[in-house]
Amino acid sequence: MSSVSGLDKRLQEILARPEFLEMRGVAKEVPIFIQTYSPADDDQLRLVVRGVEQHLRKQGLRVKHVDLFELVLQLLEAKGYLDVVLQEEASWSKSDLFDTLQNVAEPTSALVPKLMEELGDAQISLITGSGRVYPFLRTHTILEALQPAMVRHPVVIFFPGEYSQDADGGSYLRLFGTSTASKIENPHYRATNLAYFDIKSS
Repeated sequence: MSSVSGLDKRLQEILARPEFLEMRGVAKEVPIFIQTYSPADDDQLRLVVRGVEQHLRKQGLRVKHVDLFELVLQLLEAKGYLDVVLQEEASWSKSDLFDTLQNVAEPTSALVPKLMEELGDAQISLITGSGRVYPFLRTHTILEALQPAMVRHPVVIFFPGEYSQDADGGSYLRLFGTSTASKIENPHYRATNLAYFDIKSS
């Protein structure tokens, strides 16, 4: 069975609820939620997100959908590197290309500020493209760069892999079902796994 089977209806129900939009029960934690899915279902996931976005807009909500890969392209273009990369990428070594992309999309100084600018005054934001920017940009480094004061509305990050937390409160992201997991080191960061999230009616 597809990992996104029925996900559209679940997200439409949860994300439009006042309890979720008002971040009730989140306390002082950063209102970031991770929705995992199988990498094999990436194409289906994009359709799901598009449908959820349209549904929420019809409910009158201000929704922002950001694809991390498209965001990196915007950064490259803004710095005047996009045409160079497109024209000369074939002649570059993998390490040179990797370094260029990593430097341009450095989370703390470049990508996260651009991301927060894109999110603007949205009531809810949907972020895709985590797999498309790997390996020069990793989701856990973006999350570590986010500060609690930056995020003022619920943000859902769609992640093609697994998200887990251990008994000590450590958070781990495992992309594409690989055997190694990236630990999130930011002590202020507390993401909720949306797959297990349930809003209790008040």
